[in-house]
This record gives sequence, structure tokens and C-alpha cells, in this order.
Amino acid sequence: MAEKHEKGVKRYGVRYGRTTKKKLGRIEALQKGTHQCPYCHYVKVARISAGIWHCSKCDATFTSRAYVVTKPAAVKTERSLEI
Repeated sequence: MAEKHEKGVKRYGVRYGRTTKKKLGRIEALQKGTHQCPYCHYVKVARISAGIWHCSKCDATFTSRAYVVTKPAAVKTERSLEI
């Protein structure tokens, strides 16, 4: 019985195995989905290349994760121990 194909990975046919294509399908779905800009909070962010994103509303170009836009990390302060 034939199972439902993962979206977007049909181009690989019978090559590379089921698990690899399933993982790739999930990654591509995240990558091509809608993303919110961390600056103007508008859903207009597009991926330029791996880790580089561009908001077409506020014209901000910024870095984030390779496939998903995440919130900027909080600034960590280092504690210095004086002896």
C-alpha cells in the first residue's frame, strides 16, 4: 500500500531513503514558512541565504538561525570573581 509522500521531496524519487527525505521535508516546511521580524514584528521576513534574513517592511537585514528566525538572545553578563 502506498503511503502519502512528504511535501516537496518528490523530486528525489527513490533516492536517499525515507527517513532522510522526511527530515528534509520538515526542514523545508520550516524554512519556507512565514516568519515574523524581530524588529517591527510584521510577518514579511524572507531568507536571503543560510542564516541571513531580510524584512521587506522595515528593510532590516539581520542574522538568525539557518532555517528559522528566532528572537535575539538576551545579553549575558559575565560575573567576575575578585580574590
